[in-house]
Amino acid sequence: MRNAGPIESPTDPFASVPLPTSGVSKRPRIEGLPPGVSRDIFGPQERQEPRPAQGPGAQGGQGGQTGKGALPPVAPPAQPWPMADREPALPPAPAFGGPESPSPYTPEPPRRRRVLPGLGVFVLVLVVLAYVVPAVLMSGSVLRGTRVAGVDIGGLTVTQAADKLRTELGERLSKPVVVDIGGKKETIQADAAGLELDVVGTIGQAPSGFPTPEEVWQGLTGTTELQPKISTDSAQLNRTVESLAESVDKPAQEGRVTFTGLVPKSRRPAPGVVLDQDDAVRRIGSAFLGGGGEVALTLEPATPATTPEAVTEAMTRAKAAVAAPLTLTVDGKQAQVSPAMIAANLTYESDGDGGLAAEFDAKGVLATLESSLVDAAQQPRDATYEIVDGKPVLVPARDGRGVNDKLLAKDAEKVFDTGGARTVPVKLGAVAPEVETSQIQGLGIKEQVSSFTTTFECCQARVKNIQLMAQRLDGHVVRPGETFSLNEVLGEPTVEDGYVEAPQTVRGRTVNAVGGGGSQVATTMYNAVYFGGYDDVDHQPADHYDPRYPAGRDAALAYPDQDLKWRNDSDSGVLIKTTVTETTVAVVLWGVKRYDEVEHVESERRDFTPFGQETSAAADCLPTAGEQGFTIDVTRVFHDDGKVVKKDKKLTTKYSPRTQLTCTAAR
Repeated sequence: MRNAGPIESPTDPFASVPLPTSGVSKRPRIEGLPPGVSRDIFGPQERQEPRPAQGPGAQGGQGGQTGKGALPPVAPPAQPWPMADREPALPPAPAFGGPESPSPYTPEPPRRRRVLPGLGVFVLVLVVLAYVVPAVLMSGSVLRGTRVAGVDIGGLTVTQAADKLRTELGERLSKPVVVDIGGKKETIQADAAGLELDVVGTIGQAPSGFPTPEEVWQGLTGTTELQPKISTDSAQLNRTVESLAESVDKPAQEGRVTFTGLVPKSRRPAPGVVLDQDDAVRRIGSAFLGGGGEVALTLEPATPATTPEAVTEAMTRAKAAVAAPLTLTVDGKQAQVSPAMIAANLTYESDGDGGLAAEFDAKGVLATLESSLVDAAQQPRDATYEIVDGKPVLVPARDGRGVNDKLLAKDAEKVFDTGGARTVPVKLGAVAPEVETSQIQGLGIKEQVSSFTTTFECCQARVKNIQLMAQRLDGHVVRPGETFSLNEVLGEPTVEDGYVEAPQTVRGRTVNAVGGGGSQVATTMYNAVYFGGYDDVDHQPADHYDPRYPAGRDAALAYPDQDLKWRNDSDSGVLIKTTVTETTVAVVLWGVKRYDEVEHVESERRDFTPFGQETSAAADCLPTAGEQGFTIDVTRVFHDDGKVVKKDKKLTTKYSPRTQLTCTAAR
């Protein structure tokens, strides 16, 4: 407008708008507050005097305006909402419009105060999802990134992981290992070493199931390396390593003194080398884990305990030990241990402290001399069976008295080590039989099962050995399930036991040996066992055919390397009875017959090889008849109730030709 003056900005937000006032107070009044809202929110009000009510025509407001433009009548003061007595009253608000009064509007909270809590919840949800989602995906399988010796099994089920390990890692572990022992190489297969992949144990190390947050992080960002678990048959692996050691070990040689006849012979100590077996087990196992290949094993030096000086001293004592007999006495009886018997049962062995000490086999001596010191009626008796009127009858065991062999050995060794009187009093004590009655009674031995007889020429040295062996076998009982060893029952044949030197075939040559003739007894027993239907555990045919024995059914015997072993696979015991004459030896087995007949079926002889001829001027030469070589097959067939019930595997024997040896030395 043209005449309008300048408009000044009001300092009070209500100044630009005329507000109704009361007649008493010039402060503007704010009308139309919401129901229930007290004016007290604007601060304390000025006291107003009551005034008469005005009618519709009365002047009101400023300027006495009435009618259409007049303000509505003043509303009565709003009453606060009644509050419970327990609610504390709010303090009065400061007067509206005062210098420190707040804005009449409720202030809006800052925007960031509303955003930050929401943002935190959002981030938390993201974090939870970042764990839960991959955890759910990974659950039920092997943790991602898991590797076993380079084979990745992460993310696979347990079954899938097992199949993969068997295929990839199992194949690698089955590769052979070549061991190098001082330049000597041997190949070892995994089964021979007793090694096998333990798939269940290997997978059991891997994290699986529902993963933890740490495992989820590891599966997403890294790898988990596991070592395969190996199922090890430690006994088998140790046996394999022991077998390796036997082939390469050269143990330290201890000093020792033995006798040849009455002459002491010394053996000087010498160092050796042995396989480090513990280290070998570790290296072989690691080599298989690495997929086979070659591994070098370690040999360690072995130092003897004895010294050369100790051997020299023992030689002096050994000469004195056989210088005179040793006399044993008891209850007015005596027996002499001859120098030859002393020499046969005395050695000087390492005592572990660098020296050598006497070791005397008193039990071996008493086997020959005890009957001279103890009456036969006092000696113990083993339980056995006798054949009476064609039937086996049990002869019970009997306790007796005998020489204490341990005390005798101790007393004799003192004499041989330190000298002194050569008369040794012995002590008698109660001696139990080696075979008790309870061990062989009730075994069902009731009838003859089988027998076999072989012949030989009269009056040879070997006849004495055959007779001694037959006598020691007579009455022996083999219990059900027991394995019989001929060498174990007879023991080593020695001169002190009554054996003599006789011709024996050794590596294709006939030589004199103490106990020669043992193969005759072994072959006779083998055939009795053969036709009795018992299990053949171990026997070795002779190298050369001997016309005295059935072809393909002979058995060599040489202590301790060649033995005859068989097992009583029946439910009853087996009684061995022997008879021997000047030209025959027979073995009869008693027990319970299981077969009507045991038949031998042999092939035609084939692949004949002619024998050669040689001459020898050696003083110990023994003439030998030539015999051609050939091959033959023998099969054992079992009959029962008129039909074949069993057949053994075919046994093939290949005999080498035996050279005809002519001796030219003058005799």
